[in-house]
Amino acid sequence: MPSKLRILESGITATTEEEVLSEEMVNDACWVLTEGDGPVVAVALHDGHDVRQEVAELFAIAPDDRRREEDPFTAHWTEVGNTRIVVRRSRFELDLNRSREKAVYLKPEDAWGLHVWQTQPSQEIIARSLTEYDAFYATLKQVFADLERRFGRFIVYELHTYNHRRLGPLALSADPRYNPEVNLGTGRINRDRWAPVVECFMSEMREFDFLDRQLDVRENVRFQGGYFSNWVSQTFPQSACVLSIEVKKFFMDEWSNELDYQQLDAIRCALQSTVPGVLKALTIPA
Repeated sequence: MPSKLRILESGITATTEEEVLSEEMVNDACWVLTEGDGPVVAVALHDGHDVRQEVAELFAIAPDDRRREEDPFTAHWTEVGNTRIVVRRSRFELDLNRSREKAVYLKPEDAWGLHVWQTQPSQEIIARSLTEYDAFYATLKQVFADLERRFGRFIVYELHTYNHRRLGPLALSADPRYNPEVNLGTGRINRDRWAPVVECFMSEMREFDFLDRQLDVRENVRFQGGYFSNWVSQTFPQSACVLSIEVKKFFMDEWSNELDYQQLDAIRCALQSTVPGVLKALTIPA
């Protein structure tokens, strides 16, 4: 049986891979959910660049500036999951890794000092975006409750990237002492409960042969996790372990968006290499 593929705009439309999806349906989707048979979930919350037309008309921020703060190419890494969730909507319309009241960036300080709006969105426009926010978390609750019922425990790979050349396209990279290539955020989970999973993931990532070298993998150096991991951990405290994974954009140029595909896919392979051990640490056979 093929896994179900649900293309959702506010959580409404559902289909299977055997059915033909119209391009209009896909383009309108806020996120794409592919459900599979297994306890590993991979989520790319900030991969998306799309915005609704009524929102785009109000933007002051340029597409390139938006893209620099999004997490392009993280959808590729969701291949490590049995269940995959890829958000298509730009975080500049709706940030699903923030609490509901902060999910729409209204002030520059909400968005790294960037001036997002030439005209602030009306309450009606914001409400339409937040409808999608509510649908996303309602759908996640259903999907994760089903995983809990079927497997007892499940693991969530929450996949992000982060910038390290913020001073400009010709600037030096930020000091690597404080900017690991892979930052594992565990500040929003029960670290003691999930210690075997966390330590296994970090060990496997460090030991992976990454193009004839080892990755610099550290815990809670730049990021400790955000709203998403907190929500999952609070909603499924006994069953869900969330690994908030932030990869430094060393595999791409954060200013031009130019990609080194070999490194991108090597990161996917490194993540995939951790799955058997993580599942064993989760007490679920691979």
